[in-house]
Amino acid sequence: MNYIFIDSRNGIEKVGIVEDNKLVEFYIDYQDYRKLAGNIYRGRVVNVLPGMEAAFIDIGEDKKAYLYIKNALPKGVKFKDKNIRINDIIKNGQDIIVQVLKEASENKGSKVTTHITLPGRFIVLTPFSSKINISRKIKDEDQIKNLKEIGKRMQQDDIGVIFRTKSKGIEEELLNDEYNRLIKIFRKIQREKSFLPCPKLIYKEMALSHKIIRDAFNEKIDKVIVNDEEKYNSLLNFQDLIYPNLEKKLFYDKDFNIKFRTNINEGIKTALGRKVYLKSGGYIVIDETEALTAIDVNTGKFTGSKNLEDTVVTTNLEAAEEISRQIRLRDISGIIIIDFIDMKDSNDISLVLNKLEEYLRLDRNKANIVGITKLGLVELTRKKIRNSFGSNFLKECPNCKGKGKILESFIDKPINI
Repeated sequence: MNYIFIDSRNGIEKVGIVEDNKLVEFYIDYQDYRKLAGNIYRGRVVNVLPGMEAAFIDIGEDKKAYLYIKNALPKGVKFKDKNIRINDIIKNGQDIIVQVLKEASENKGSKVTTHITLPGRFIVLTPFSSKINISRKIKDEDQIKNLKEIGKRMQQDDIGVIFRTKSKGIEEELLNDEYNRLIKIFRKIQREKSFLPCPKLIYKEMALSHKIIRDAFNEKIDKVIVNDEEKYNSLLNFQDLIYPNLEKKLFYDKDFNIKFRTNINEGIKTALGRKVYLKSGGYIVIDETEALTAIDVNTGKFTGSKNLEDTVVTTNLEAAEEISRQIRLRDISGIIIIDFIDMKDSNDISLVLNKLEEYLRLDRNKANIVGITKLGLVELTRKKIRNSFGSNFLKECPNCKGKGKILESFIDKPINI
């Protein structure tokens, strides 16, 4: 069974997606902690750094937001133009409209952009681009052609749009209505440029539960379970904005508690561990570092029934599915390196990579397979939007300082030479 659950109690909201009774996505939102990604602010430039081609922006949060030159370029100006400098675009003390791309981390402030985007159910408004783009998940050439023609007919003032996967087969009138609604929101944001105070929040992204349903709910989801009556009513009131006819699959269950759901608890427990066991007896090891995430595949207790080559391929195929699930569940982003068990046959390598790509297509935050290094390592990249799942629960050990090992005293320990 596939379902979305919203467990809201004691000021903590836990939202997850279960596919085939396995937890594949899990998010947590604290009432006293504000999520910033997607929010739009009227901020003030406090420091322009020509040497970094970036600037720090005060958006009213504890840490100053970070604006890179690529995300500050005016419409029509390409990043490849080497003559453009950050201090040609913005100045110290200037008021500026920015949108949060990436949540702040322990060491860094939020990453922001001046290239505002406004997501809807079926489309994403892209005011700083005039292009009409189609989701890569839509493969049908006739559908692509039809959506591009619809885009050209509804386009206003050279404002671009991205047709989401859900736009496939949707009536033009509904697409046009959503485009016009998002245009009105953008116009309102533009009018805020000259109004005090500054910094100021001028557009707030939807609440976590509303956002997940807007972005992830589809015909494959059997139901949405909510244990909070106020949240249930809110979803009903906003269903025209997040998903039409949501009420048919929306269920209020005041007794629902993930504490008593074995499959959900097992999923969370697995996502917090370093080692993940496979059904065959093999396992994968996941190490998240500041620079990248390394994933290692091992046969473990699995010995197979035919030969070594078959054992290796079987383990790698099973690992490919679990790795794609763990990437979604843990919300791993940035550079990801996978060390599959060595395979000699090029057909086997292609089979495993194709399976990995197939499973990764289920991820709304698309991961890009870069290729295989000379050492046989698979390289992936995945866009970072929020901090990883583990950052909500795991803190640095005060003894080993994140190394995972404790230094023994070498003064009193005898050394044999």
